[in-house]
Amino acid sequence: MSKKHVRKMLRKMASGEPVRLTVTMWSWEGLARLAFIAQQFGYEYADLQMSGDKFALFIVPDPSPQAQERAAQNRARYPDASDGGPLPPVVPEAIDLLKARMVVDSGSQYTDRLRMGLSVFVLTAFAAAIGFRLRADTAAVVIVGIVWATLMALLPLVLNFSRRYRAKYTAQLQAAGFTPVTDRSGRLRYVPPGGQLPGHGNPFSGGA
Repeated sequence: MSKKHVRKMLRKMASGEPVRLTVTMWSWEGLARLAFIAQQFGYEYADLQMSGDKFALFIVPDPSPQAQERAAQNRARYPDASDGGPLPPVVPEAIDLLKARMVVDSGSQYTDRLRMGLSVFVLTAFAAAIGFRLRADTAAVVIVGIVWATLMALLPLVLNFSRRYRAKYTAQLQAAGFTPVTDRSGRLRYVPPGGQLPGHGNPFSGGA
C-alpha cells in the first residue's frame, strides 16, 4: 500500500465530504487496505469502478456512533497518519471482505454483453496496433489476422474465468451475511448485515 495514496486519501477526508481517489491499476489487497484505513478514520467504503488501467475508489463519511468513536480514538493514537506516520494495524478478515466487495462491485459495472463488446474493441485495436508497427504488407496482414483470431478464441475463456472469479467472492459475501441490493443505476451490490448502500445511494452520481 503506497504511503502517497494513504496521505492523499486522508488529506481529502479532512474535508468531511465524499472522496473519490483515482489510482493506476493496483492489487485488490492494496485497494482493500486503503478502504480499511479510511474506515479507521470515520469513512466507509462506497464503491470501486474501473476505467481503463485505473481504479476509482469511492468512500463516504460514516455518521454511525461506532465509526465516529473509532475515528476519534485513531486520530488521537495516530496523529501523524496523514503525514506518512504510523497507521492502525490491519485486520485480515476485514481486508478479505473489502476485497470481495470490490471484486463484485467492479464486476457489476458492465453487463456481460457490454463487457464482451468492449473486449472485442480493445483486442481489435491491439491487433491493429501490431499491424501498424509491422507495416501494411502481406506478411503483416497474416500475422495480425492470426493474432486477432487467437485473441478472439481466448476471449470466451477469459470472460468465463472472470464470471467464476466474481462468483467466488459473491459466495464469500453471502456466507458472511451480506445482502444483495440494487442501486440507482441498476447494479447488483452487496451490503453488510443490517446495513444499506453506503451514502444511501451514490453521492457521486454524474461525477463518477
